[in-house]
Amino acid sequence: MGKHTKLELTWIGKGDRPRLEPRILIEDPEKSYHAPHRVSKNDIFDNILIHGDNLLALKALEQEFTGKVKCIYIDPPYNTGAALEHYDDGREHSLWLSLIRDRMEVLKRLLSDDGSVWISIDDNA
Repeated sequence: MGKHTKLELTWIGKGDRPRLEPRILIEDPEKSYHAPHRVSKNDIFDNILIHGDNLLALKALEQEFTGKVKCIYIDPPYNTGAALEHYDDGREHSLWLSLIRDRMEVLKRLLSDDGSVWISIDDNA
């Protein structure tokens, strides 16, 4: 191999990208919880729990949080082939790779220069 040879992971559908329209996040006060008052000036009241499609949620966070996230932890589906209670963990591997890639690209944009990404994944069912 030449010194400029680039290795690349390829799969069926790799070039297919989802078309995503910009979204805004709207708080549901009935589902939000905040402490009744601040105890100190260092109290943080800006945590967010988002219920919905994770790719759409990540895209909605980009405008405000690009380059600002210090730590990302993800526990993606392992694609073991199992039908679990809350989701199907048996997708076509090429589709699974595209789903992970699309989310990791947004996560990378959200990450600060000194941030880190932690991923929990293995091949055990």
